Amino acid sequence: MNAFRHFPESNGNYTHRKRDYFIAGFTFFCVGVSLVIDAHASLAVQNALGVIAWIFLIALLMGENREIRVQVMIAVAFATAGEHFASIYMGGYTYRLENVPLYVPPGHGMVYLTAVALARSGFFLEHAKKIAAFVVIVCGLWSAWGVSGIPEQGDQVGALLYVVFLIYLFKGRSPMVYLAAFFITTWLELIGTAAGTWRWATIEPVFDLSQGNPPSGVAAWYCLVDAVAIGGAPILLKGTSKISNGFKWLRSNKPSLKAILSRK
Repeated sequence: MNAFRHFPESNGNYTHRKRDYFIAGFTFFCVGVSLVIDAHASLAVQNALGVIAWIFLIALLMGENREIRVQVMIAVAFATAGEHFASIYMGGYTYRLENVPLYVPPGHGMVYLTAVALARSGFFLEHAKKIAAFVVIVCGLWSAWGVSGIPEQGDQVGALLYVVFLIYLFKGRSPMVYLAAFFITTWLELIGTAAGTWRWATIEPVFDLSQGNPPSGVAAWYCLVDAVAIGGAPILLKGTSKISNGFKWLRSNKPSLKAILSRK
């Protein structure tokens, strides 16, 4: 287990917060139900799912601190921009109605929050090394299958993404979040593609590589969203803090009307 030395040790002293498990269970359930519904839904139903998803996300964020809320905001913004670029513009994958459904932005927020909740949960912290080994092996076998020549639709992209995913796990700043992201993202990708809610292009549009439906290492794309959210939150918080302090300074130091008139 030396390769997994940067993951937490199993010491039995981790706290099991019901909230973390609720967030994860609730999101897994909502993802499964909403993607199955959307497989045959009209645009109106799709939009209704979006409204519900925003309500759920806001409700879940009410119990989080300011830093997590900012991380989720960044994740939603970055992932939404990425969805429009990768799907609408590049055609790497296509949603059933050839749009980006309204529930996708808040859905990304819930997925990111789930990764954070699982990463800090007592269960994941207690069994981090075993879970990491399981993910590396399972995803590795999945990627090897994709390039073995056995499946009709090859998956060269998945193999490359698997390598990127390993870099996130072993070199990234938040390996527990990336590890947790594998489970929720694999869940949503398998359900979404199986239900026909979206489909990945057989040939990736940039390098003309074969691509699975979904790619085996697809968690790497979500890890990128997580990395941007985690890295961007402190910068955004620092910037907003400076702006806030600047306004406070102006309010406390602005000359009064009487002082200005008295100088005249």
